[in-house]
Amino acid sequence: MRDGLSPNGTIGTDLGWIGTALSMLFHPRQFPEFWHEKQPVKKLEQLLERERDQLPLWVPVALGCGIATWFNLANPAWWLAFISLCGSMALLAILSGPATRIGKSLFWFCLLAAIGCGLIWFRSWQVAAPVLERPVVTIFNAEIERVEPVLARNMVRLTLQTGGHAELPPRVRVNVPLERAHSDLQNGALIQLRARLMPPAMPALPGAYDFSERAWFKGLGATGQALGDIKILRPAEPFFALSEYRQQLSAHVQSQMSGAAGAIGATLATGDRGAIDEADAEAMRRSGLAHLLSISGLHVTAVVGAIYLLVLKILAIFPPLALRFRLPIVAAGCAALAAVAYTLMTGAQVPTIRACVAALLVLVALMMGRSAITLRMVAAGALFVLIFWPETLVGPSFQLSFAAVTAIIALHEHPRIKAMFMLREEHLLRKTGRFIFSLFLTGLVVEIALMPIALFHFHKAGLYGALANIIAIPLTTFVIMPLEALALALDGIGLGAPVWWLCDKALNSLITLAHFVSSRPGAVTMLPSMSIMTFAFVIAGGLWLCLWRERWRYLGLIPIVIGALMIATVRAPDIYITSDGRHVGIRNAQGELAMLRTRSGDFIRGIILENAGVEGEPQALEDWAVAECNADSCLITLAGNDRKWTVLATRSSHYIPALALSAACRRADIVVSDRRLPTSCEPSWIKADRTLLSKVGGMTIDLQKQQISTALERTGAHQWTRYRPIRAGTHDNGAAN
Repeated sequence: MRDGLSPNGTIGTDLGWIGTALSMLFHPRQFPEFWHEKQPVKKLEQLLERERDQLPLWVPVALGCGIATWFNLANPAWWLAFISLCGSMALLAILSGPATRIGKSLFWFCLLAAIGCGLIWFRSWQVAAPVLERPVVTIFNAEIERVEPVLARNMVRLTLQTGGHAELPPRVRVNVPLERAHSDLQNGALIQLRARLMPPAMPALPGAYDFSERAWFKGLGATGQALGDIKILRPAEPFFALSEYRQQLSAHVQSQMSGAAGAIGATLATGDRGAIDEADAEAMRRSGLAHLLSISGLHVTAVVGAIYLLVLKILAIFPPLALRFRLPIVAAGCAALAAVAYTLMTGAQVPTIRACVAALLVLVALMMGRSAITLRMVAAGALFVLIFWPETLVGPSFQLSFAAVTAIIALHEHPRIKAMFMLREEHLLRKTGRFIFSLFLTGLVVEIALMPIALFHFHKAGLYGALANIIAIPLTTFVIMPLEALALALDGIGLGAPVWWLCDKALNSLITLAHFVSSRPGAVTMLPSMSIMTFAFVIAGGLWLCLWRERWRYLGLIPIVIGALMIATVRAPDIYITSDGRHVGIRNAQGELAMLRTRSGDFIRGIILENAGVEGEPQALEDWAVAECNADSCLITLAGNDRKWTVLATRSSHYIPALALSAACRRADIVVSDRRLPTSCEPSWIKADRTLLSKVGGMTIDLQKQQISTALERTGAHQWTRYRPIRAGTHDNGAAN
């Protein structure tokens, strides 16, 4: 061929051949092939091929990433941008490497993350309900949807449907004093009451508990307190007898065992935690035994395991039945019915439903002859919950339960651990020691796995929980729950008293253990609020460590160590200001906390102490040498790195002359008030009055970094947030009143 590009590669000038040659430079397979030739990509492809059985475990993780992103971005434009980004990355992955593990894995992860973001977005829209705008006192008719006795606080909590009441949300929650809560208050009853209602509470501080978020997804538009007597307009229907029976069963258990033993016994039988005294509940939390009070995996597993073994052993006694039927299937069916019944009896809360679903999956696996306790079962349970209740992802219940189960299974699936705890013929003493060591190691791993979650949500974590659980878990599973079930069964023929006595002694032993462990020095670690980024590092590293099997799983230790260092070096803010401006907490260089108002309620005081990472009672601000206080205000001088800071905080509703207030503001760097201060009040840095706090919520101030954190920054502008800019013209130009 003359002057052309011949098939054998000779050079020419024929345009057709030149076009063909140029088109070959952009062959769609050349770009991925180029990267596939690189050694790191080949290594990653080989690793994913060996881990192909573990890839399905990342399905709920990908879905959860999308859900978590939705909660943290808190803006529809950002949600759309995230979904678009995930879609683009998924498209790029499938076009670049459709036949590779890398391409397929990236495609599905990005696609599921986008689906997760869209799923929680749809869920938040689906549950949307009107929310009360401002506090009101009103008389209204309502139907009781749920009754929750809270005997430790001498009240009963009612969830009500207000029907077509024009001025109220469709669902509200009202606390009724115990002396006014008569037995006719049952699910389905129609009542008339007078109550003071208010919008669901926003977080008082950055990182504090946000009840408004929980109320949004539960459809609650207001909470409040009943005033006066409640009138029954229509008694409950027989359809709601299950709830009434649950309350009767709880009362029966408490009548058989007095005090704390009866309260915890009622919790194990019906899920009713209202009778547990706060001191006992705090001891259980500090000792790492609080999971025993939440009906979840441990309790459902105990019920399912007991029924399965009991039915299997009883049926095996009769040879005709054993030869004709597959007894494991029959026993599994009976255990499944027991799991569903126990879930309904304990109130069918989300954690219990989650545990019930997991138990049913285990039973199905047993029927099919498959391995029952696997990470795939955990992933299937997590996926089920995230599809139907995606909002539970950000709650401590979901995180604690799945973290514990995942850590336990990942530990016992490790080849060395499996070989160490494998059943074998050996002396009884060695077998007992192996069992105890297994419990201790499992408890230690669970404690480590749960510690960052507890620190993130509750700002404290127990240190001796692994030791306490060695005794508490077997005691609860193999002694207390079987004794309580036997006592309830024998009550039918009037022979339950001796068994109730034994159950009472066992429960009191559990309570004594909780108080002993919680009172030990260093039993609880308290830390101030950590950032979401710190928490994300630890969770991502933990998932990487647990869900893979090859040696690269240990790369997960890197983000875990980074997160642990960030947790250990976190510095508590110097000033805490609640969203209403009434309560101010100030830390000194020794880590002590002082409160502006010494008569602040236990709830607010507890929130500030937890967020500050301080254990014990706060001091009165007027007792500090750096504070000058009178009935109306406090002037505090705090030492910083290179300067001193002056803080002025008001603490009364008395009239303050405008000139005196303006002069005091000019001498201060920070002014805090629950009033709307006039424009003439001009501190040198921050004026945290009602005007500012209504826009951003509560805040914390780090004087060393000169950094301000607000509740709005932490929660974002979701549908349930009610931070509203103050309208123009509402500022008081005169004195603060």
